[in-house]
Amino acid sequence: MQWRSIVIGLLFLRVALNCVLWLAFGLGPSWGFNFPINFNFNLHKIELLRDGDRTSQRTANTWSQRTYAQNDMGKTCSKVGENSPKKSYLSFFEDGRDEYDRKYSSFPDTLKTEMKRLAKDMFYFGYDNYMKYAFPEDELNPIDCQGRGPDVLNPSNININDVLGNYSLTLIDTLDTLLILGNVSEFHKAVRLVIDTVSFDKDSTVQVFEANIRILGSLISAHILLTDPQHPFGDVSLQDYDNELLHLAHDLAVRLLPAFENTSTGIPYPRVNLKKGVPPNSINETCTAGAGSLLVEFGILSRLIGDSTFEWVARRAVRALWSLRSNETGLLGNVVNIQTGQWVGKQSGLGAGMDSFYEYLLKSYILFGEKEDYRMFSAAYESIQSHLRRGREACNEGEGDPPLYVNVNMFSGQIMNTWIDSLQAFFPGLQVLNGDVENAICLHAFYYAIWKRFGALPERYNWQLQAPDVLFYPLRPELVESTYLLYQATKNPFYLHVGMDILQSLEKNAKVKCGYATLHHVVDKSKEDRMESFFLSETCKYLYLLFDEDNPLHHSESRYIFTTEGHVVPIEPRFRERPWSHPQSCGADEPCDEPSDETSSPLTSNTSNCDRIPEERRFGLPLKSVYMRQIDHMVGLF
Repeated sequence: MQWRSIVIGLLFLRVALNCVLWLAFGLGPSWGFNFPINFNFNLHKIELLRDGDRTSQRTANTWSQRTYAQNDMGKTCSKVGENSPKKSYLSFFEDGRDEYDRKYSSFPDTLKTEMKRLAKDMFYFGYDNYMKYAFPEDELNPIDCQGRGPDVLNPSNININDVLGNYSLTLIDTLDTLLILGNVSEFHKAVRLVIDTVSFDKDSTVQVFEANIRILGSLISAHILLTDPQHPFGDVSLQDYDNELLHLAHDLAVRLLPAFENTSTGIPYPRVNLKKGVPPNSINETCTAGAGSLLVEFGILSRLIGDSTFEWVARRAVRALWSLRSNETGLLGNVVNIQTGQWVGKQSGLGAGMDSFYEYLLKSYILFGEKEDYRMFSAAYESIQSHLRRGREACNEGEGDPPLYVNVNMFSGQIMNTWIDSLQAFFPGLQVLNGDVENAICLHAFYYAIWKRFGALPERYNWQLQAPDVLFYPLRPELVESTYLLYQATKNPFYLHVGMDILQSLEKNAKVKCGYATLHHVVDKSKEDRMESFFLSETCKYLYLLFDEDNPLHHSESRYIFTTEGHVVPIEPRFRERPWSHPQSCGADEPCDEPSDETSSPLTSNTSNCDRIPEERRFGLPLKSVYMRQIDHMVGLF
């Protein structure tokens, strides 16, 4: 019996040795795609076995190998080399032709027309079924073909009740999408329905943030488009329209104002009852994005009606949050106590709880021209690059893994966990708006690589375990949004291929009897019976615009920007004027500084910072193999 034990032991030893060699020589887990190029992550595994000293120097920029590395150098980005010039993002497209060129360097007009039609059909399949089976309720259950409203039997079900307020959410949220798709008659019909049927005098407790971006933002956008003298979509004026949508928006905003009362910091409560104000059992904690992402909608409303109240409370909340950032890192946390100003959640990242705070600092500056907003954004962006960014300095050259933005402690900058969430996929689009196209290309590639693996983005993805942490996908638009903005910035056909991939994945994996359903599990593709309003408001809209080169939005004399819910608002001089502004009458905290001159804005395009790119290099950039290899490198990493 002893010899049998020895033989079994030797067998186990051999299996273990084979496993070590298997991992060491780069034969680890993959995405399941057989690409010919390996990622240098595998080389690092070999180096770890060979040279401990060299490993210690290299792992600072290898996030896939070392999780909680100390930031001894005061930076998170590695140096490519003292004499290595930093390349333009155009270097991604400047290599010889190969099989990647043949696949991605063109996108025929016939295929573009087909994808545009498919995106349009996708929208109408969801919208028509909502109107048939769900209206006037808030959402459509696409599997059971029924409407969904607030969960009145379980008020603590904030996953539903934060969003659904018994006010025909999906209809309101999709108003400007109808116009972008060119359906003026249906747009007019929907506006009439909203005017005739929607009231906010409801005993509904909703999240201030969600009501602001989905309802208030859409009402303002639709009102502006109805009354826009430039008429980018043709004559869309509605007979006998008397600013009813603006009045509804004003009414809703007034009902949200109690959230800003009785708070020691000026940071609002997270929820209000539309009829009764702040519930007596409200918690004193809110997330940074929820409290700090109200300025665009509140600011536009103030400037449309000439009442500074709404912009003032929203700006006061932003300033209060900004004043609480860490003195050491310049970072903010994700959850704060609105009475004490103490950080309850000390995690700093780019995803849930933080994302739109950064987005609205830049977009508020673009719209209103307030220098303060851009100063805050620039400082925040610098802190993000210094403390959240891991990996090598350049995306397509140098040693180490490509860049990744991680979740860190706001005070120390140390990594708190090893997951990133799907909401972070918005950040490449924001980088495009800020003119940082090279980093946008790189981060977008990371998220697209995850999409290619699952045909969706898991809500959380563990970059160390190389597997999803939270498996559902509620049809979020962030990756599509960044794809669209990158295409507008580069005009590179590769992003049309990405959009086609996303569109076909949604059609294959999410389509059900009466619409498109949330994926409960991105691996087995099981579904949940819910179609959130942002699928029609954002996901379908960005997909359609991606393939619709001739959309009036792209050729209008006016320039536009999208809110965080994808609603279209124009960049106009009137929004850089404050009709109430009299410096002698400003309160101690009221914004009295003069708006900056429009020409000082870093962004003069409706969708991207394209004007920084020379005209002759902006359109039809050839897709070269360096960039496509980078995509495959990202795929090969996992």
